[in-house]
Amino acid sequence: MRIGDGDMNTERIRAFREKMGQGCVVGPFMKTCDPAFVEAAGYGGMDFAILDMEHGPVSLESLQNNIRAAQITGLLPVVRVGSQEDIGRVLDIGAAGVQIPQVSTAREAETAVGLAKFYPMGERGICRFVRAACYSALDRDVYFSRANQSLVIIQVEGMDGIRNLDEILEVPGIDIVFMGPYDLSQSLGVPGKIMHPLVIEQMRQIAKKAMGRGVLVGTFTDSRESMRLWSGLGVRYLAYSVDTGIFCDACGQVRRELEGMV
Repeated sequence: MRIGDGDMNTERIRAFREKMGQGCVVGPFMKTCDPAFVEAAGYGGMDFAILDMEHGPVSLESLQNNIRAAQITGLLPVVRVGSQEDIGRVLDIGAAGVQIPQVSTAREAETAVGLAKFYPMGERGICRFVRAACYSALDRDVYFSRANQSLVIIQVEGMDGIRNLDEILEVPGIDIVFMGPYDLSQSLGVPGKIMHPLVIEQMRQIAKKAMGRGVLVGTFTDSRESMRLWSGLGVRYLAYSVDTGIFCDACGQVRRELEGMV
């Protein structure tokens, strides 16, 4: 048995952090329950995938297989949880990071970090008979130490979060502040218009504050225009579109190209 093969996240998290220190990482949100789509994203050269429990039909069981698919193709598996109760559970099955939506206060950020980390960084529930610990084959001390390297990504996507951003950024253990443009657009009264000047201005302010504190910034993009904008402003963690949307767009493009031919 090669125990190191079971603990696939540690080196990849280190390399992922290093790559963000030098430039951008790119990956899609994934709403599919089919690990083949996750594998395809990895073989296609994506850096990470955000496996979505908030707005997707994925169960914990299918999520585990999607995490496996990510790991075998070198894709970093990040899980956007549906609730804080999911944090420890998805880390137990091998997520390399958790992404927590709708963080509006420093207390909520502290709670998220605490649920994602073992002592002395937090109070995550302990069990070493889980997939992340190679079902107990990995030395327990090694596991508990390595597990605390998992990424914690908080989503700031409403006016309350923006108002409390200074306090949120003081919370230790946050790796990335993710700006949620769609929910933010709704908070600003322009739902869905993520390139609206009001949305862009608020996101610029979030990014400026976070980067000024040495915290990495991420966001969602669904166009080349927004990708260029945010990467040019120093945003390093770029979620580009969604698996189902990418597939739908590709099908539409093929059909348009075939018009008049069939």
